[in-house]
Formats: sequence, C-alpha cells, structure tokens
Amino acid sequence: MDVRLTELSCEEFAERVAAKTSVPGGGGVAALVGALGAALCSMAGAFTVGKARFADVDADARRIMDEVEDIRYHLLELVEEDALGFEPVTAAHARPADDPARAAAIEQATEGACMAPLAMMGECCRAVPLLEEMGKICSPLLISDVACAALLVRAALETASVNVYVNTSLLTDRSMAERVESTCSELLDEYVPRAESLALSITDRIGARVVAR
Repeated sequence: MDVRLTELSCEEFAERVAAKTSVPGGGGVAALVGALGAALCSMAGAFTVGKARFADVDADARRIMDEVEDIRYHLLELVEEDALGFEPVTAAHARPADDPARAAAIEQATEGACMAPLAMMGECCRAVPLLEEMGKICSPLLISDVACAALLVRAALETASVNVYVNTSLLTDRSMAERVESTCSELLDEYVPRAESLALSITDRIGARVVAR
C-alpha cells in the first residue's frame, strides 16, 4: 500500500472501500467502526473529568479513558494488519494451479487471515465493560454518545466475526477451524447482548428507539 489506510481522509477511505480492490474490506471497516466506538467513550470521559460535579468519579473516568484509548489505538492498527493479512491470501491463490505447494500456501494464508479480525473481536469485547462503566458515571449530556458507542462496538464485533467465519469455512484443517469458531461464538454470546443491553438501557431513558433482537 502506498499510504497507511488510517492516514486517509474519511472521503478517501470510503472511496477505497468502494473501489474494485480487495482492501480495505469488511475487516478494515469493522476495525475502524470499533475504533470510533472507543473514541466516543473517550469523548464522554473527556467531558466528565476535571469537573467538580464529577470529582468522585474523576479517577475512574480517567482510568476508563486510558484503557479505551489503548483499544482505539489497537483497532486502528488492525485496520492495517487486516489489509496486510490479505496479501498472502492473494499471493497463494495466484500460484499456478499445478504448483504442488499451492494448497498448503492457501491453507496457511487463510489461517493467517483469521488473526486480525479475531483480534478485532477481542478489542471490541474489551470495550464493552468500559462502556458499561462510563455509562454509569459520565455527564448526562454525553450519555447518548455512550449508547452510540455501544451500538458501534457491537456492530464491529459482529462484523469482525463474519470475517473470521468466512476464512474458517475455507480451512481444510477442521480442528483448527472449530477452535477459532468456538472462540468467536463465546465472545459473541457474552458481549453482543451486553452491548445491546447497555444501548437499550440508555435509549429507553432518552426516548430513542433501538430494535432489540
């Protein structure tokens, strides 16, 4: 890549996604969406810390901000890692059909392509309990942003999982595939309902509408 994807403007990034190119695709978009959710959590904290009204939760808000900024940083890095992880897949499939090493190369590259979206899922899951905490202590003026963050993180988590499953479905090593898929299922089962519950608890308070499952 001639430039880091995360250094593109919003317009340029969207144009890259829309273009007839392999990356950025669903994985990179998932990571960026998760990073934006984390950023909203930080914003809620930024408008809370340093105010006398919230002095009793100042330390907690700062701790949450530190942790969620780490998540945001890692998710932005995963935009790049997801794109880089796809390069070996492309190269493996470009090998001649009669190359005896082609199948093994495709298998190895496909396993590798699971790693970035799986890491995205982990980072999104880290964000959920921090959002739950921030929703309890931040300024009421920022509570809608916490709800938006929860919805974005949930979307990123589920989107990243799709990018894991599309790769595991192609693996011939079904034992490896099942281990990865089991991890995905556990993360989805725990953290998607928590993110949804947080968003709903806030939207119910402010009169907004979110469709629950």
